[in-house]
Amino acid sequence: MSYDNDNIFAKILRNEIPCERVYEDEHTLVFMDIMPRADGHVLVIPKTPARNVLDATPQQLASCMATVQKLSHALMKAFGAGGITIQQFNEVAGGQEVFHLHFHVLPRQAGVKLRPPGNMEKPEVLKQHADRIRTALPTLT
Repeated sequence: MSYDNDNIFAKILRNEIPCERVYEDEHTLVFMDIMPRADGHVLVIPKTPARNVLDATPQQLASCMATVQKLSHALMKAFGAGGITIQQFNEVAGGQEVFHLHFHVLPRQAGVKLRPPGNMEKPEVLKQHADRIRTALPTLT
């Protein structure tokens, strides 16, 4: 299957659709998931086209994983998390819904279940969570 340049994440990268951006570098973008399953739930994507892990280059995967690690530390600090859940889905049968490589990074607390999928969060709440993460990022060593 080929990459669709009109997928929602490609549109976010082109600034055609708004999002609450948290972090970006030369190769990756991180933004708040609009249907978070936990407070602080972010998505990490490469800035270049890749449908999923099955067609991504090793460089895209390495860049994404470096950003996933950086954001995991920031989420732990910003939300006082006891752990991190990282999710990544490939193709329809694997649960993928948006066909641009992405990693879900969720701060977790012991004994607190993930919220059910599909519930939109208010933009002001997403901004508050993003501000907490942005504040934590520069304090990491």
